[in-house]
Amino acid sequence: MKDREIKIKYKELEYSDLIEIDKNLVEKAFGAAKNAYAPYSNFRVGAAVLLDDGVIVIGNNQENAAYPSGLCAERVALFYANANYPNSVVDSIVIVVIDQNDRIVPQTISPCGSCRQVIAETEMRYKNDIRILLVSEKHVLEFSSISDLLPLSFNQQDLGIIKQ
Repeated sequence: MKDREIKIKYKELEYSDLIEIDKNLVEKAFGAAKNAYAPYSNFRVGAAVLLDDGVIVIGNNQENAAYPSGLCAERVALFYANANYPNSVVDSIVIVVIDQNDRIVPQTISPCGSCRQVIAETEMRYKNDIRILLVSEKHVLEFSSISDLLPLSFNQQDLGIIKQ
């Protein structure tokens, strides 16, 4: 038996460390979170996706009484971007969670497993790492790729194993 270790790398930033486009993305994600449809959980999430051509796409979570029918903010934004801008590469995604008083929550919230898998698929699709900014009241965590949040992701090479 061998013990192995996976390490992840990220930066912890203050808002003042952010460049203008990142501040703009935070504002767009915050605005999207305000419009989230979350009557069951009151967990309002907004996402802003920056494409390589400068287009910004937003998304927010959409709940449904039949819980599996809802969709997270990250997937709403990425699916919209992929459907409407199929030739544009996703550069960055910013994720913001707000409370009932429209304040950014104090703790960092990371994407769920399904959203991580969709981000991984988008990276694979465009052969480009996606920078991920997770925003909390106190700081911003910056990840250079989804591999830092989903180190052993399932991908198309895994499907190829079955065909052999």
